[in-house]
Amino acid sequence: MRNSPEADDGVNSKLTLVATPIGNLGDLSVRTIQELKQADVWFVEDTRISGKLGSHLGIKKPMRVLNEHSSQHIVERYAAEIASGKKAVILTDGGAPVVSDPGTQLTEECYELGIEVDAIPGPSAVINALMLSGFFAQRFAFLGFLGRKPGAIKGELEPYADSPFTLVLFESPHRVDALLRLAHEVLGERRYAICREMTKAHQQVVRDKLPSVPDDSTMLRRGEFTVVIEGRRRGELSE
Repeated sequence: MRNSPEADDGVNSKLTLVATPIGNLGDLSVRTIQELKQADVWFVEDTRISGKLGSHLGIKKPMRVLNEHSSQHIVERYAAEIASGKKAVILTDGGAPVVSDPGTQLTEECYELGIEVDAIPGPSAVINALMLSGFFAQRFAFLGFLGRKPGAIKGELEPYADSPFTLVLFESPHRVDALLRLAHEVLGERRYAICREMTKAHQQVVRDKLPSVPDDSTMLRRGEFTVVIEGRRRGELSE
């Protein structure tokens, strides 16, 4: 572990990962709002989106951009800023930092410097979609966005062909049909749920069974999509 004079001297440095609403600002917790107010600096994925959140709460804080394009040099500079005695939060555009969102590198740097790291639970597209699906989710696997080519998608799904794990995936509205067709080729007949625009005004949940694919009249190809595919049931596993 690298040494940090600031952290070793007992300076009250802290990094908190904050889960933010995936659509509905009413999902903000009291603890989240308190942490955002107390922070000296926000590390954000997009200043425009986090700026709107700040305006909604009547909070204005210095913001630093932290996304997939941030270099290691930038991340190290941010960590040094926190180590100088700052209380900082990481916010992404919605949901939980480091879970298919930026934040891993800065969190790792802070751990290496001996800076206190905390997290505030909150909205999660993964957990919300599992709940909305109604499927048994004692065990599940979150696969995020799969590859773009059919071969890559099949390759990532094949390990779950005979698995009881329920799968959670992110997909764009224009590629979801292809995903469902490929999922049927690899996984066979499975129940699935498409959760569209979760927590927003036009939230929609479509439940069906592969290989059926909903048409445009049933489900608009618009917005943010989270797909849940049920794992193989116990009776099916014994066949």
